[in-house]
Amino acid sequence: MSGLLDGYDAVLLDLDGTVVRGRDAVPGAADVVAALREADIAVQFITNNASRSPDEVAEHLGELGIEADPDDVLTSGQAAVGLLSAELPAGSAVLVVGSAALVAAVEEAGLRPVSTATEQPVAVVQGHSPQTGWALLAEACIAIRGGARWIASNVDRTLPTERGLLPGNGAMVAALVAATDRTPTVAGKPERPLLDAAVQRVGARCPLMVGDRIDTDIAGARAAGLDSLAVLSGVADPAALLSAPPAQRPTFLGADVQVLRGELADARIAARPGWDAAVSDGTVTLKGTAALKGTSLKGTGTPGDPLDALRTLCAAWWAVGEGPVQLRAADDDAAKALDAVGLGALLE
Repeated sequence: MSGLLDGYDAVLLDLDGTVVRGRDAVPGAADVVAALREADIAVQFITNNASRSPDEVAEHLGELGIEADPDDVLTSGQAAVGLLSAELPAGSAVLVVGSAALVAAVEEAGLRPVSTATEQPVAVVQGHSPQTGWALLAEACIAIRGGARWIASNVDRTLPTERGLLPGNGAMVAALVAATDRTPTVAGKPERPLLDAAVQRVGARCPLMVGDRIDTDIAGARAAGLDSLAVLSGVADPAALLSAPPAQRPTFLGADVQVLRGELADARIAARPGWDAAVSDGTVTLKGTAALKGTSLKGTGTPGDPLDALRTLCAAWWAVGEGPVQLRAADDDAAKALDAVGLGALLE
């Protein structure tokens, strides 16, 4: 854990796709969290998923062997309600499109949750719930068209689970955008309210954001001026990472959160030992300068590591361009490394 002690005093951990996948833990996540705590690094679990309360999230993490108190958890639902409570008088009616946890958060903030437009809500708050149906969306549509303030906990289009990617809150938000011709204020990543609240809660001076989505976790970190670690255990894939615009580029890259147990410097996106990358006419050529160290994506930090090939490619391409890119392998080791990281389809 010594790599994290070089300046970082807190780790903000995304949940879905980073620490958990649905009802299962990402392998090694419990050990990583325990090691962070042993190193006196503050840990805050921050999630765009507003379907559960901090108590429910902490209980679930505990069942998976991951130590967490409710105060260690901050949800986008809490951030969304925080925005409303700062704007609305106590007792204001708020139409809740979401779970019982979001309803409870509205009540705890001194606001009055309602479920129909006829109750004349002054605001609509929308968070993920597997039970959200057409009837409730219709009530929200009427309220929003009638001028109600609209805040969405997040706009993640998909939700990583043990079964794969399922529709996320963003898919439901998109339905209301289409029906109302309006867009909501967003509390969760990539916007700043959730991240700012997490940093303030732990009193961090130099936190590290860790997440699996470059369009939310990493973009949110960039917007908040934080360093970030992208992991490949959820939504992000190597091709999307390589073609990412500047606002979605992480500082570090790992296969999963277990990279935090090593030297974080070894995970930095930069020219890495064992690989050279050169850009010419929109094509990046990868050359191996050390023997390929297997096809694992664990990122050993030794020359020839295939994940280091991806870090090297990103550094080379990001220095001169953005968007889709063609790749060329200068030797067999480079070709095998590109296949190992899932970039073989981009070869010329």
